[in-house]
Amino acid sequence: MINLLRSAFFATTAIVLSFSSAAVEYHLPADNSNLVGENQYYVVPEGKLTLEKIAAQFQLGLTNLLEANPDVDPFLPKPGSTLLIPQQLILPNTKHEGMVINSAEMRLYYYSEDKKSVTVLPIGIGQIGKDTPEQWVTKVHRKRPNPTWTPTARMHKEYAAKGITLPTVWPAGPDNPMGLFALYVGNLYAIHGTNATFGIGLRVSSGCVRLRDDDIEKLFNSVPVGTRVEFINQPIKATEEPDGNRYLEVHEPLSRTQAEFESKQPLALPLNKQITRFIAHPEIDSFTLKRLLEQRTGMPTRINP
Repeated sequence: MINLLRSAFFATTAIVLSFSSAAVEYHLPADNSNLVGENQYYVVPEGKLTLEKIAAQFQLGLTNLLEANPDVDPFLPKPGSTLLIPQQLILPNTKHEGMVINSAEMRLYYYSEDKKSVTVLPIGIGQIGKDTPEQWVTKVHRKRPNPTWTPTARMHKEYAAKGITLPTVWPAGPDNPMGLFALYVGNLYAIHGTNATFGIGLRVSSGCVRLRDDDIEKLFNSVPVGTRVEFINQPIKATEEPDGNRYLEVHEPLSRTQAEFESKQPLALPLNKQITRFIAHPEIDSFTLKRLLEQRTGMPTRINP
């Protein structure tokens, strides 16, 4: 399905045996800490409950659950099995202001104007060849409830090849692929809802950022026009906490080609100068580091003894 299945080994604390109303808003930590949230466990109940529904209950994308639980059935997890719910995060290494969209982990961060909290929402991003921007600072230019959708010439051609004729303009409404709310961040891109029940946490769009219905409505009502928006691609996030502990969060990097996407071989991780210096610290546990870089659980892991 996707080459994101890696073993998980991070220890968690809280245990959850039923659906919870997972908080998506985290208080920003003090003292220059960048570690927020706590992981949980969840026992799958009886019945045909899809992984997508579980992900939605905990405000996660499908990929987030797959990274943390590589052996789970991506469609119907086994009743009675235990899932690790990855709700602990390292904040992205960039300016904590406005919206930050990290394509590599398929999450959107919205920092409150008072700088006291951050809302974290799962997203769907662009397919290979229709990529969501990865290095771009822009702003919310306008907002629109009940948006219409105007397919491009390329989209008309692609759908026609499948025997589907698209309208020139798809009217607003619950069946619109843009969903019920849209924030426009440039001439070609928008952050919007969807008429689909599947695809959050996957590469499904034509470049725009997709959110679930409740999430886009919350964002639409919270984010003013003019808000700063930054697109990044950080499959590796790092933090040295005030207590001296060092944590690394590693996600599978985005595939660049269809061959990479379909390959069973892990992609090379982009180790920039900052990350290289971080993991070269003399107190790093080399065994833990090696395992983390190989398994890519998408969860913060302490890498010093």
